[in-house]
Amino acid sequence: MTFQKKHKLGFTSDNPLDVEPICFKGRIGQKQALKNIPGWQDKLRDYIDELINKKPS
Repeated sequence: MTFQKKHKLGFTSDNPLDVEPICFKGRIGQKQALKNIPGWQDKLRDYIDELINKKPS
C-alpha cells in the first residue's frame, strides 16, 4: 500500500516545526548522550525558547 498525501488521518501538531533544521556542532560525545535522553528534542526546543526569550541583565 502506498502512502497517500494529504489524507485526513495525517500527523498534526500544536507546535508545527520549521522546514529548515537548526544545525550546530557539539562537543565530542554530546550527540550520543542526547540520544539516550527520552524526549530530548522537545526539551532542547523548550530550552532554545528560554534562551531566545531571556532578557539580558
